[in-house]
Amino acid sequence: MKKFGLFIKVLLPLQMLAFYAHGQKISRNHIQFISPGDSHKDIIEKAANVVPTARQLRWQKLEVTGFIHFGVNTFTGKEWGTGKENPEIFNPTDLDAEQWVLAAKAGGIKQLIITAKHHDGFCLWPTKTTGHSIISSPWKEGKGDVVKEMAEACKKHDMGFGIYLSPWDMNAPSYGTEDYNDLFIEQLNELLTWYGKVDEVWFDGANGEGPNGKKQVYDFDRYYEKIRELQPEAVIAIMGPDVRWVGTETGYGKDTEWSVVPVNNLDQEKIASNSQQNVNVKPTWDKSKEVLGSRESLYSAKGLVWYPAETDVSIRPGWFYHSEQDDKVKSPEKLLDIYFNSVGKNGVLLLNLPPDKRGLIHEQDVKNLKEWKGLIDGIFEENILSHAKGNKKSLKVLTDNDLSTSIVPEESNGEYIVEIEFKNAVGFNYLSLQENITRGQRVEAFVLEHLQDEKWHPIVEGTTIGYKRLFKPDEVSGTKFRLRIKKSRLEPHLAEIGFYKD
Repeated sequence: MKKFGLFIKVLLPLQMLAFYAHGQKISRNHIQFISPGDSHKDIIEKAANVVPTARQLRWQKLEVTGFIHFGVNTFTGKEWGTGKENPEIFNPTDLDAEQWVLAAKAGGIKQLIITAKHHDGFCLWPTKTTGHSIISSPWKEGKGDVVKEMAEACKKHDMGFGIYLSPWDMNAPSYGTEDYNDLFIEQLNELLTWYGKVDEVWFDGANGEGPNGKKQVYDFDRYYEKIRELQPEAVIAIMGPDVRWVGTETGYGKDTEWSVVPVNNLDQEKIASNSQQNVNVKPTWDKSKEVLGSRESLYSAKGLVWYPAETDVSIRPGWFYHSEQDDKVKSPEKLLDIYFNSVGKNGVLLLNLPPDKRGLIHEQDVKNLKEWKGLIDGIFEENILSHAKGNKKSLKVLTDNDLSTSIVPEESNGEYIVEIEFKNAVGFNYLSLQENITRGQRVEAFVLEHLQDEKWHPIVEGTTIGYKRLFKPDEVSGTKFRLRIKKSRLEPHLAEIGFYKD
């Protein structure tokens, strides 16, 4: 065997494989049950074969999505309303949903979520469930529909479209009673049938008092069933079974981020009676834990599910527009750092873009978004790895930007190693790594090294990879490098390796 080059098995898309643990066949699925007799080895093999559903995979590949916080708070200057606002204050002078979509698209955002109803209960569509909506506003003489305008703009410009519907409603008289769950279902029914395809439904867990002084017991299982019935391809996020909150609103994810997490509230009989692809399981756990999905946490679980993290942040200090924050818009450089610490830490970035009282994304926000996208494009324009020596077929797989093609590195002394050699010295200061998550998330520890003075020296070290890990090491130059995967749950499937220089 040569000393250098790419020594790997190339795995192109294949039919789903199966493994065996504790005598049972394991097929790749987004849910795995743990049996009482399973050994630790069995459990890790099952964890290695937890994979995303089709809707979760589509969502993950978006990388950057956007939030549109807009409503009566835009006109009161508040972050949270009271439910007592007069609908007549809602009167944008130049509302242009197409401007929102084009500004987002220029920033690399691929899906937008509209706050159809925030906690104040004011509805941005002409709902039949309440008069506390735009039908009672002077905007377009009460005949407008913000949700419709954004849905049409998204469709026109090939942008994903999502709905935020606040479960908490400070205006609805029925809030705090079972009747409110009926009202909420009817609002979901309108939003999921009036506007064409919906790609994401976003809930938060806010739960305060309504106008009658009572708190609501949300019937989330019923909400989920309605969404699956009307928009089966939509991901249900945050207070839902498809996507979870990373835990902060800073835009910064965790250094160790598993999309495979333990779950103890699985009902096997209920799941057995349904298609597993349509099962709605929202895991519960101790949110104070920094790392979810560690080996130790899996051993005591009843099951395992694919439950990836969304990392949210606003482009401004607030979530709704405030004119006094026009000089506090996050810079392109700050947004780039957030990108590396959200998308680059196995998450999807949800970036909020609040329209102003005109109904437009402010000029400063638009400018910074565009420049941010320019920074990203400049960094990732060319993958230097494509010029390496060695197995051309393997190099093509690692640089083809196709998550479904992957390689299994050669195993040596319990580690998996990819060695890379260039004819002439190359320099880079950005690293990108991706696993083929359709085969599971498996890498637990890795290091990238370069050969200097006949010794291997570390460049970057990390734990999880998942969909994507990004690093910005000090610039390094050389001809020989190697990626050592020091620990993995079964053999790792590497989809992409990227060396980049800005």
